[in-house]
Amino acid sequence: MSANPKVLQSTIPEYHLVIDGHLVPGASTLDVINPATGKLLTRCARANKAQLNAAVSAAKRAFPAWSATTIESRKRLLLSIADTLEARSAEFARLLTQEQGKPLAHAAGELGGSVAMIRAFAAMDLPEKVLRENAAERIVQQHAPLGVIAAITPWNFPLVLLMIKVAPALLAGNTVVAKPAPTTPLTTLLFGELCADLLPPGVLNVIVDQNDLGGLLTQHPDVAKVAFTGSTATGRKVMASVAGTIKRLTLELGGNDAAIVLDDIDVKAVAAKIFRGAMVNCGQVCLAIKRVYVPDALYEVMCAELVALANATVVGDGLDAATQMGPLQNKAQFEKVQEFLEDARTHGTIIAGGKVLDREGYFIAPTIVRDIADDTRLVREEQFGPVLPVLRYSELDDAIARANSTEYGLGGTVWGADSKRAYAVAQRIASGTVWVNKHLELPPDIPFGGAKQSGFGTEMGQEGLEEFTQSKIINMAK
Repeated sequence: MSANPKVLQSTIPEYHLVIDGHLVPGASTLDVINPATGKLLTRCARANKAQLNAAVSAAKRAFPAWSATTIESRKRLLLSIADTLEARSAEFARLLTQEQGKPLAHAAGELGGSVAMIRAFAAMDLPEKVLRENAAERIVQQHAPLGVIAAITPWNFPLVLLMIKVAPALLAGNTVVAKPAPTTPLTTLLFGELCADLLPPGVLNVIVDQNDLGGLLTQHPDVAKVAFTGSTATGRKVMASVAGTIKRLTLELGGNDAAIVLDDIDVKAVAAKIFRGAMVNCGQVCLAIKRVYVPDALYEVMCAELVALANATVVGDGLDAATQMGPLQNKAQFEKVQEFLEDARTHGTIIAGGKVLDREGYFIAPTIVRDIADDTRLVREEQFGPVLPVLRYSELDDAIARANSTEYGLGGTVWGADSKRAYAVAQRIASGTVWVNKHLELPPDIPFGGAKQSGFGTEMGQEGLEEFTQSKIINMAK
């Protein structure tokens, strides 16, 4: 089966599970909604417990042979996957826009990032390292594959977040069972189909549920590691579920990233970058700017610039070339963001947006909120939507303390003309990543991970690759 997204609405093609190299109909089907219309896009296969177990069993059977292949062979296969995905990128991008909602140009960017991610990992190695060698002994460190990896991905970036897990897992010699979010399963299933033609059976399996099989997968005794991206609340459940088998675990969870604006910036230039950092993907980014602290002297002009940017943003169906921001991805998130709007209306001053757009789909106007306190829901929680609170400060030390006063620690930004001063501020931000005078730059070779309740473990970079291995020491007497 090769799905053609151009005819989704008329023929409703089937999207199959991928188990042991075969395209498998689900035990039942799952409705997939187009967030730009709020209506049925298509249906796909939905797995039951038996099919989940079959996928894990297939991955377990495939592991000995796959882990025994050379890393060079695995690199070649990863590059073949990247080449095939790149050749079909227009097809994948259109489907991604239809199921996720983001503008087509942004979907194409995610495809490009996915291809680049695979190729970046395919360029890495896991060399044996001699820790000590002398006349009496030789001590060597190796990196052995773990076994079956459960890769659980969210709905905001369905493909690139999958590649961050699948590419290093496969390169290291592991096999994978991937489980996408139930509201964005289609591109993952299509990617699984692509890989079924390129990889040995069982090396990559894809199952889809309706949030009812996750616990069974993470608790499964034959799963060696869980790589999870999602909310902090769900991350807590995942962490508890792996305790019984003491699995390896990587958690990339929620964030409440603060932007600290220093008093020497060009407001117009920085406002545009902050706005993009807050509203990209309709604000549905774990690393999006979710609150901004502005000095008193610049507060009014910063608010005015952000309002102008919000009012000028074209919101619409991602397939429309004029669209700059698409809808919220799903109804549950749409309703949650409306609760944040109500909180903002009650405790702050909405100066742009603040409303649901009068059309089909899950559209909310980009919203700017001022004169709001740090203890409100909009500031304390992760809104994961196009709503940005702007807070003022008088003393820089106070702004830094307020930025750090959160359970989250994923990312943050500092904006200042004096780069040395901005760097000094960045050193005081309690987050896994802090950008200075830029935002959301995530090179595949640079490690990324959260602090506090934003998760633990590392993704990307050499450290991210080694997360999918067991460090093994061979200590030999001569």
